[in-house]
Order: sequence, then structure tokens, then C-alpha cells
Amino acid sequence: MTIETEMMTIIKAAMRSRASDIYWLPAQSGYQVSIQAAGHLQPLMTLDTASAERLINHVKYRSNMAISDHRRPQLGAMNVMVGGQRLDLRISTVGDFLDRESLVVRLLYALDNQQFRYLIPGQREQLRTLLRGSGLILFSGPMGSGKTSTMYDLARELRGKRVVMTIEDPVEVYEPAFLQLQVNPTAQMAYPELLKVGLRHHPDVFIIGEIRDAKTAQIAVQAALSGHLVLSTLHARGVYGIPARLTQLGVAPALLGETLRAAVYQRLVTLTDGQPATLFDIAPVSTDLLTTTDRLMTVKWGQLIDEQLDAKRLTPALAAELKGA
Repeated sequence: MTIETEMMTIIKAAMRSRASDIYWLPAQSGYQVSIQAAGHLQPLMTLDTASAERLINHVKYRSNMAISDHRRPQLGAMNVMVGGQRLDLRISTVGDFLDRESLVVRLLYALDNQQFRYLIPGQREQLRTLLRGSGLILFSGPMGSGKTSTMYDLARELRGKRVVMTIEDPVEVYEPAFLQLQVNPTAQMAYPELLKVGLRHHPDVFIIGEIRDAKTAQIAVQAALSGHLVLSTLHARGVYGIPARLTQLGVAPALLGETLRAAVYQRLVTLTDGQPATLFDIAPVSTDLLTTTDRLMTVKWGQLIDEQLDAKRLTPALAAELKGA
């Protein structure tokens, strides 16, 4: 088996599970190759150190990264053809204190081919109604839960009607109908700088890959205040954690009531038939959303899980996990 064939075998195995990431991580003996799928890290195979290093070097070569540098963090990108379809990959490597290099590969699926599926179809219509007008719609959920795919799926409803600009790190979905900007720290173009540039282009809608600092939060809120519709993601454990996180980032509570349209928590789940689907906890802005501090999820979230469990779409173990989200 050639090194290219070995690499493609791992990538195809990850794709069969709709994995968002592949990890090559040094273990006590050799390397553990794992995938991130439906919010869970799953072991795929183990490799001896020599085989793993050959694969890592091959991926780095394909991604225009420095093969001889095994300690310094590096970022790269490449693409492969699978079944006649192009799959874009984002690559990250770093060496540990023993000079053992780890590799993470992010798989960026084309949205049209992703079989993006809402577990409860009515939730998509509920989200679509939030696109009317301006304001801030924020999505939270685990890594790989499909938050970017959701934002793109919804924003595509606005193609030809409103100007959509995306700001991401990196751009995960190519959409020729949108104006897409990519963070470039080397050129001193981080989220805040690109947002300022974006505002001068007067788009109707912003998709911001992630609000990760106070400056980005402030500009996103100002964009919403000035009449833009802003969709973004934020690290929070549930819908009620989203306003609290914005407050931590310096957004005045009074502004939240003016700008926040809705908080959405999203999970990608594996159904009993083995297929993936997305489930949402959707909380439109209200006094309850802005003031609740003693729980993370709405009462409706638990009811939806019970309904899907009764319909035998979820296993009891997964239902219990989701309720503990």
C-alpha cells in the first residue's frame, strides 16, 4: 500500500462517519489515529511511530508545510478527490516536549453534498423566521456539531435578495453568492479588522465564524445595532449561557435586549438508524433568556429529546447525554 493510498484509506473511513476532524496523536507506544464524529472522539487505528511519521510528513508535503520542522506549530491546507468530489482539508501540526509531532486534519465538506438533515424539520422553519430584519443570532454547541453548516444553510435562503458577507478562520464552505473573507494574522487581518472592513462594504448580512474576544463581540453588536443581520458562533454550554458569555466579553446587558434576536444550541446526533441529524434548542430573545442563570437549556429541549426517544430515533444513553448537555 502506497503512502497516498494509506492516507486516503484513513480519510475515507473518517468520511463514512461524517467526522469533522482526524487526529494523529502520539501515544505511549506509537500513534493513535482517532476521528471526531457527532461530538465524540472515536479511535480509528493505531500506527507504529515510523508509519505515523511517514503519513504526517506526506500530509505536510501535500499542504506546503515545512517537513523538517517538527516542533513549531504549522498550519496548511490541501484537497483530495473522493468519488469524483473535491474535499478540502485544513491541516494543523505541533510538536510536544519530546519532539513528537501531532497532526489534526479538519474535513470541510461541501454543504450541498453533506446530507445536512434537521432531526425536527419544523426547527428549520423556526430558524428561518429569525432571518427577517436585523439583529444578532448566536449558535453554540460542541466542535463539529455543524454550526457553520447551519448558518450557511439559512443564509442561502437570502441569495439574490440580500448581500451576505462571511468572515471566517478559515473559510469552511465555498459559496460564490457570498463575499467571503478569511482571517490572516500575518497580514494583521483578524476578526475585528475584517469586520471593520466589512462594514464599509455595507452588506445586509454577516456570518462571523466565531466571536472569541471582546473586540469582536463589540463590533458584532455594533453591526447588529446599525441594522445588519449577524449570525455567529460563541462558546457556551447552552442557550442560557450565551447572554452570560457576551456579558463576560464586555457587552452591556442593556445592549443584549436591543441586539440579540435568539440564542441557539446545536447538537449533531447519530440516530438509531445510524444516520446523523441536527437537533436544536432555540430560545428567541426574552426576559427569561436574558436573566436565567440557574440552568443551561430550555424546558422545550428536554421535551424534544423525550419525543425523539419515544419515537425510537434516539437511544436511551444518547437521550440521557443530551439532557445533561
